[in-house]
Amino acid sequence: MAAPSVPPRPLGAPLPRRDRLRRRIADNLVAYAFLVLGILAFALFSWYPIVRGFLLSFQQVNFAAPAEWVGLDNFQRLLDDPLFLTAWRNTLWFTLLALVFGFAAPFVTAVVLNELRHGRAYLRMTVYLPVMLPPIVTVLLWRWFYDPGPGLFNNVLKIFHLPPQQWLESSNLSMLSLVIVSTWANMGTTTLIYLAALGGIPGELYEAAQLDGASIRQRLWHVTIPQMRFILLITLLLQVIGTMQVFVEPFVLTGGGPSDATITVLLLLYRYAFVYSDFGLASAMSTVLFVVLGAFAGLYLRLTRTKG
Repeated sequence: MAAPSVPPRPLGAPLPRRDRLRRRIADNLVAYAFLVLGILAFALFSWYPIVRGFLLSFQQVNFAAPAEWVGLDNFQRLLDDPLFLTAWRNTLWFTLLALVFGFAAPFVTAVVLNELRHGRAYLRMTVYLPVMLPPIVTVLLWRWFYDPGPGLFNNVLKIFHLPPQQWLESSNLSMLSLVIVSTWANMGTTTLIYLAALGGIPGELYEAAQLDGASIRQRLWHVTIPQMRFILLITLLLQVIGTMQVFVEPFVLTGGGPSDATITVLLLLYRYAFVYSDFGLASAMSTVLFVVLGAFAGLYLRLTRTKG
């Protein structure tokens, strides 16, 4: 007896739901494969270290003996360590100085470049060049600049018959010296962001301000800054997040000295982990830093979502 034949599907009739799902998966199989691989890589190299570090902050770990669960003891030891508050105070001081110099310098540079009519592309490339240098190369270059003997800066002071300075050995100048290095190395990206934002300001606003007799300072204060206030706020938050993670400059140039005047949170974290081999204490330090930076990151996401 012959099997009953399935009636053909009418032309233009929709596919059954199961067939539609099967066809959708088949059409996007390669995309799903790349998506799964990306999620696995992100989980392995980003999420797992975060979760692992959080768990280590509640353990006594040196990777030589079995881990021991100690609860909140690591956080209590952090608070009892006088260097903990010193590191946070230095980090906040570095962040404040970086905002004074590193936040204003890119904006002023962008405004000047935006007013130029010739050589703008060349100068933009010149401003961005320090960003393309590896950080360790930049820091070693500036260490020669600051050298108290044959260094560039003291030789310039000698030309003007001024006394040489101990740029990295002075408690008063060492932090400022690190901020200058960081500003020079990182201002290129922020300058280009400001240039792009300046290019988006309607020219009619400047023309109307000129017709009203506004000076350059007035046009800057009443037109440029209000039109860029959102970009300025976002770069401010991003700079706070970035500068609070400063490590390379104090590690290479001063080692945290003199007299712990430039020891930062990440540098102290490095000491806990790789000098004292106390990875539990280092993880507790990283957890505290994660919470602080998470607050700024949450504010950043809220602002961008509100703007959107």
